[in-house]
Amino acid sequence: MAGEHRLLLHNAQQLVLICTKGEKYLLQAGMQNLAVLDNASVVIGKDGCIKAVGHADAIHQQFSEASFEKIIDCSGKCILPGLVDAHTHPVWAGDRVHEFAMKLAGASYMDIHQAGGGIHFTVEHTQKASEEELFNTFRHRLLRMLRAGTTLAECKSGYGLNLETELKMLRVIEQARRLLDSNISSTYCGAHSVPKGKNATEATDDIINNHLPKLKELNLSGEIHVNNIDVFCEKGVFDLNCTRRILQAGKEIGLQINFHGDELHPMKSAELGGELGAQAISHLEEISDEGIAAMASAKCAAVLLPTTAYMLRLKQPQARRMLKEGVIVALGSDFNPNAYCYSMPIVMHLACVNMKMSMNEALAAATINAAYALGRSDMHGSIEKGKQGDLIIINSSRWEHLIYQFGGHQELIEYVIVKGKVIYKNESVMGY
Repeated sequence: MAGEHRLLLHNAQQLVLICTKGEKYLLQAGMQNLAVLDNASVVIGKDGCIKAVGHADAIHQQFSEASFEKIIDCSGKCILPGLVDAHTHPVWAGDRVHEFAMKLAGASYMDIHQAGGGIHFTVEHTQKASEEELFNTFRHRLLRMLRAGTTLAECKSGYGLNLETELKMLRVIEQARRLLDSNISSTYCGAHSVPKGKNATEATDDIINNHLPKLKELNLSGEIHVNNIDVFCEKGVFDLNCTRRILQAGKEIGLQINFHGDELHPMKSAELGGELGAQAISHLEEISDEGIAAMASAKCAAVLLPTTAYMLRLKQPQARRMLKEGVIVALGSDFNPNAYCYSMPIVMHLACVNMKMSMNEALAAATINAAYALGRSDMHGSIEKGKQGDLIIINSSRWEHLIYQFGGHQELIEYVIVKGKVIYKNESVMGY
């Protein structure tokens, strides 16, 4: 029957499945042995989900070409799962390009923060910005992420700090979730910094007594859909006790715990995450041995951010140690005004070079494990029957070129597909 299926991707040189058995995440051994098919095809149905995956000849025998709305010949090309960015701050106004010069001259993150820059500079501009202005810049950033292969992104609030602006940011994220092709996991991050005029305890009380009850109300009414709760657990920001109180209160209204921890100072954040049943913790440059063990035991994902360590000249997260000890390692871009990188191919390259991950490990960390960090690996992060049809096609005969070509994704990525629909076709791609 004509148009019975939405899309056939036919005869790919390599089809990178990642998983084949419905795994929710991969540990070190699984990451090193990714499932890859040669000369393979993918069928995506009208519901946007994958109906069949297999060798091209078998798919050709099983499905009539007349049954597809669209067919893409992938000869000589590679198909990979859409990339998953497990940590971004993409809704804000006012860039901080001037702070980059300060950092290059030797100023630390906290030096800039204490001089009235950093988060507070962005907060001031975001509070003044209209919802329409924030949506338009956010939409543009999401489009750039899509063109770099990201089909699912975690998106945080956190540049409001007061209830009014935090809700404004969350409404912008909700509007994008409804109107745009990107898949979004929405995170409330009202505890990103202590607002001016409050101390950490007062800010914590405000979040628990005012912000979270309002979020619960808006979530229940369907006005917004917030998935995760985040806190910046750091010396001089929110201490361990404040962090525990906020995360616990968020968990009680049904939010997944997914927070910043052990970035600039050892805070025992990883141990806290294990104790509270956190889905994921990000940064972890200063994680302790006990924290690594706690995260491995609790199956709490470590979202490592190699761009941040690179740009802030921090010590690199201990990816190899975490992998060896059985931690679920994921990757994120940490896209924000302080670390302006939206490209997961660049993130994977830096993970390989600076954190000593293999290319297989980096790809697994940017697909199935990043999806797990968001609680979404049931439908995202691999090319398997029944999962959402989110894929990228690169114009190369080996998938590793996506990581190997540092900064080369703009020429490599030919198609980005979400739910079986081509949402980006790169007209500039030429064969090699």
